Amino acid sequence: MTHPRFPPRRGGAPSTWWSKAFLRAVEEAAFSAAELKRGRAHARAGDVGAITVAAGAFVAAVVDGDDAYTVTGTVPVLAADDQSVLVELIAAEAGRIAALMAGDLPHQFVESVEEAGVELLPYGGELGSACSCETWLDPCPHALAVLTQLAWLVQRDPFVLFQLRGLARDEVLARLHALSQSRPRADGVDDEIDDLAIAEEAALRAERDLARLLADE
Repeated sequence: MTHPRFPPRRGGAPSTWWSKAFLRAVEEAAFSAAELKRGRAHARAGDVGAITVAAGAFVAAVVDGDDAYTVTGTVPVLAADDQSVLVELIAAEAGRIAALMAGDLPHQFVESVEEAGVELLPYGGELGSACSCETWLDPCPHALAVLTQLAWLVQRDPFVLFQLRGLARDEVLARLHALSQSRPRADGVDDEIDDLAIAEEAALRAERDLARLLADE
């Protein structure tokens, strides 16, 4: 999925606990505070182009003066068993999928995921990158700019994090549907299925609203 370019902005400090955690990982990955500062300046200046996110990978162009560089990056994809655990834990408690669809990443859910031995939020050593600027630094300021904006995307939509880990939103929903159909019909199951349908509808509305907002900018 390709996410539109962020316009220049002031600040850029994270406002959710999970985007703060993602940015801490970016800070861990940075070679020095000076390179991190340069990367954040590029991010805030709107020098990063549209960011394409796929399973375990991301790519974007970064303008630096008269030059433009291509940044590619990687995040380890969760193993198949870990992906199944993740979906099971979403389904384990009513309201979790609706929260995710609304742009929230419940702290209790992530704690449950970690207790099950699955790491959803990456740490610094998991953030790989390469840049056509050919600097010896890894990550370079251009890569740090893209990683900073990835944190902004994760803040706005936690499913960006899921996609980096190998589970796109559509796949999560499909697996939840399959899981709900495979379970015996019991009290509460119908409500879970209804919640999922409502969440899907809300996601479609959110996509349309976002497209209109971007068109108006």
